[in-house]
Amino acid sequence: MITRALGGHGLSVSAIGLGCMGMSQDYGPADDTESVEVVRRAIDLGVTLIDTSMSYGAGHNEELVGRAIAGRRDEVVLATKFGIWRENRGDPPSLNARPENIRGFCEASLARLGTDHIDLYYLHRVDPQVPVEDSVGAMAELVEEGKVRYLGLSECGTDDLERAASTAPISAVQYEWSLFWRELEDDVVPLARKLGIGIVGFSPLGRGFLTGKLSVDALGEDDDRLPDQRFHGEHLATNTARLEQLKELAAARGVTPGQLALAWLLAQGEDVVAIPGTRSRERLAENASAADVSLSADDLREIEETVPRSAWSGERFSYAVHRTTRA
Repeated sequence: MITRALGGHGLSVSAIGLGCMGMSQDYGPADDTESVEVVRRAIDLGVTLIDTSMSYGAGHNEELVGRAIAGRRDEVVLATKFGIWRENRGDPPSLNARPENIRGFCEASLARLGTDHIDLYYLHRVDPQVPVEDSVGAMAELVEEGKVRYLGLSECGTDDLERAASTAPISAVQYEWSLFWRELEDDVVPLARKLGIGIVGFSPLGRGFLTGKLSVDALGEDDDRLPDQRFHGEHLATNTARLEQLKELAAARGVTPGQLALAWLLAQGEDVVAIPGTRSRERLAENASAADVSLSADDLREIEETVPRSAWSGERFSYAVHRTTRA
């Protein structure tokens, strides 16, 4: 597994990480025992960046990850988040990034994860009731205390990102980014590069759509993808046609469409890392091997011509998002 630097402060992670949210919420029921084995197998494959959050399953996901990395803590770069808060598993999310609460959030995450430090601590969403400088200032105190090593933000606007970076060193920003959703390329990507901040793409497989194996009709009523416009009606018809074109491009290169999508994202820059989520060891191996797929300039040109940003249809569903409308 190749590694990449995020930011200019010493943080190095695997180019392909593992997003663990779906093991605890939003994508239907999961088996905890199998999820633990997926995390452990990821480490075996050289995946170092393990991504979780205090909000995923109201702490369940951090406990799960803590079980999985027990005895192997020094092999992983552990990333977790605060700011989106759930009191109980299944509750709707709320925002809370008040500085007086952040140390408590961090210490609770440390306990659930079974560790004495968090490698990458994200502000999951900016709390509109709290100046971002106040939240990031409290995060910086955790770095000084040794509880946290590096700082990040997720799905923030560009103004908040600039203000955060002027408050404390920021190593990473996390946004939804894939062939299926490219809105951050307009403003976030240029700004992050100007500020020297690495970019972590979540849902790099288009919430499973770009694998070519997602059955939208089979999604359960509690699946978080159901409110997403991209999976309905004319939007779905358009996107399915584009997916068939992506499959053809992948087949011509001897890879799966998911691997091609991940390789495309990694090819957007050496400062880019992908964190696909999966609950399958088979899919995990497929995702990890995408780091070995090399795309030429001609490959990237053909992908852009065949399935450009403008070819996909529909708005994504997300709460408290960086942007809610398509440019």
